[in-house]
Amino acid sequence: MSTYVPKNILITGAAGFIASHVANRLSREHPEYKIVVLDKLDYCSNLKNLDPSRSSPNFKFVKGDIASADLVNYLLITESIDTIMHFAAQTHVDNSFGNSFEFTKNNIYGTHVLLEACKVAAGQIRRFIHVSTDEVYGETDEDAVVGNHEASQLLPTNPYSATKAGAEMLVMAYGRSYGLPIITTRGNNVYGPNQFPEKLIPKFVLLAMRGKKLPIHGDGSNVRSYLYCEDVAEAFDIILHKGEVGHVYNIGTKRERRVTDVARDICKLFSMDPDTSIEYVDNRPFNDQRYFLDDQKLKQLGWSERTVWEDGLRKTIEWYKKNPDFWGDVSGALLPHPRMLMMPGDCNSSPSQVVIAPSADSGSVEKEKGKSPFKFLIYGRTGWIGGLLGEICAKQGIPYEYGKGRLEDRASLVADIKAVKPTHVFNAAGVTGRPNVDWCESHKTETIRANVAGTLTLADVCLEHGLRVVNFATGCIFEYDAAHPEGSGIGFKEQDTPNFIGSFYSKTKAMVEELLKEYDNVCTLRVRMPISSDLSNPRNFITKISRYNKVVNIPNSMTVLDELLPISVEMAKRNLTGIWNFTNPGVVSHNEILEMYKTYMDPDFKYTNFTLEEQAKVIVAPRSNNELDASKLKAEFPELLSIKDSLLKYVFEPNRKTPV
Repeated sequence: MSTYVPKNILITGAAGFIASHVANRLSREHPEYKIVVLDKLDYCSNLKNLDPSRSSPNFKFVKGDIASADLVNYLLITESIDTIMHFAAQTHVDNSFGNSFEFTKNNIYGTHVLLEACKVAAGQIRRFIHVSTDEVYGETDEDAVVGNHEASQLLPTNPYSATKAGAEMLVMAYGRSYGLPIITTRGNNVYGPNQFPEKLIPKFVLLAMRGKKLPIHGDGSNVRSYLYCEDVAEAFDIILHKGEVGHVYNIGTKRERRVTDVARDICKLFSMDPDTSIEYVDNRPFNDQRYFLDDQKLKQLGWSERTVWEDGLRKTIEWYKKNPDFWGDVSGALLPHPRMLMMPGDCNSSPSQVVIAPSADSGSVEKEKGKSPFKFLIYGRTGWIGGLLGEICAKQGIPYEYGKGRLEDRASLVADIKAVKPTHVFNAAGVTGRPNVDWCESHKTETIRANVAGTLTLADVCLEHGLRVVNFATGCIFEYDAAHPEGSGIGFKEQDTPNFIGSFYSKTKAMVEELLKEYDNVCTLRVRMPISSDLSNPRNFITKISRYNKVVNIPNSMTVLDELLPISVEMAKRNLTGIWNFTNPGVVSHNEILEMYKTYMDPDFKYTNFTLEEQAKVIVAPRSNNELDASKLKAEFPELLSIKDSLLKYVFEPNRKTPV
């Protein structure tokens, strides 16, 4: 059996979990090789994964995207690359159900760019090792005693595995059409230190460390095979040197475990009662029952699994106990059904050698900015919500900066993004009126400029730069009607067409919301009658009505900012988009709020009601009254309180002045 000896290896996705272990092993075991690693530093990548190699003279790191043809071509030429180990990919199945286009972009298009670069480099590439997954085979029969072998049919069942199978087809085609010396691997699940906790084992370990329950999709009977990361790194070492061109190699184990058994083993090592520490949650849209591989072909090259399950699990737990904050804020990943970011994260460490190719879209490496993988750019510094967002970021340790540009000035927005390099943008800017929406009736062009042109410009600029936007909008675009009568409990849903045109302010907000539907990078939050615990703030709905001579008495949906603004930050972390009714569930009337005010603040407080007809005589534009259906938000955040409970918890109890 001949041995292949590379000289200059390019490893893509090398700041990720498996690839970093491979890169560190090759750098350590083969100092005569030059190891060039390429990674765009997505949410599940971390430069600290490569710390063992940072002092090695044969190691270089480049921050960049495999989808950048200029960058890839530049690296192949300038680094004289003769071997590519292609790990870079989006891999989390849960994410693929909610953001499948990103998987196509990364897993198929990114692979295609690499293949084209190899074709252009004609004859320079002597090995192209494409890393795929066991999931391309699809589900294995529960009673099968022989696993899928390398020639088995590919039958992927989810968007992730479909993109990996598609990438394999491209790799195979380039091998046949252009003679590219390809090798493909398909592996079982891998676990061990450094893994981002969206995956099962690190998620369970971190939840157990925090005393939380371990969520299992479905009934937990799904069977998986797990390999320890160092064993997998050794497998790639062997395939690199002994694998035959044109062949596929399964990297697997015969030792299978149900998901429930994995959870119970972790509970045992944490001295937790599995009967009370495990909870069963909704299954994902499709969850293969079993993946089972035939690994004889790789064993014939001399590889075998070395780490037994119990030892590997103990090593993994020990590492996470020593490094609990390695990944920073991972609260979004620890949810039963996480939806994490699909964009570059911050660098958390700096390797000894950092090489940035002179390409317009190759990116750059930043110094450590703290533990948070997020950085927010916030518009609306002088506004109420914008100011509160800054306070929340400071409390959570999230780096943030306020935008300096005006929303309608495209060039200034681009300058802000280039200067700040955010992961997300929050738009809390806009015109609501001075002192109220009546102002907009006589300042229509200013209102259009800020609420329509400015918001659309920001969304468009962010789309061009691959950024998500959390846009604070309004729910004052509806009014009670025959299908949604007052007091019925039937609220307007996110997909309903706005029906309130009483004020010019509401017209502009409804107009821009409709246009923003074309931007899939925008998360639109419909806020209504915002309330906070700061009862001295004149923008606070409670402060307003407590100072009015007369008030109408109509039930409305409202937004308690103390509870909901932190949720908006969490929505950014989860990369949620689309329209959301951003109110507490249920309705509360003016009189009910003022009665609470009397009970908790001032027993002698008095108020007087008047009718809508009487109100119309003292205002310029009619006001919106409605109930928004908050069930979508409640489903995403089950802990969300009803409006009345939230008012008591966040506003009246903390401010109480009357005796208990």
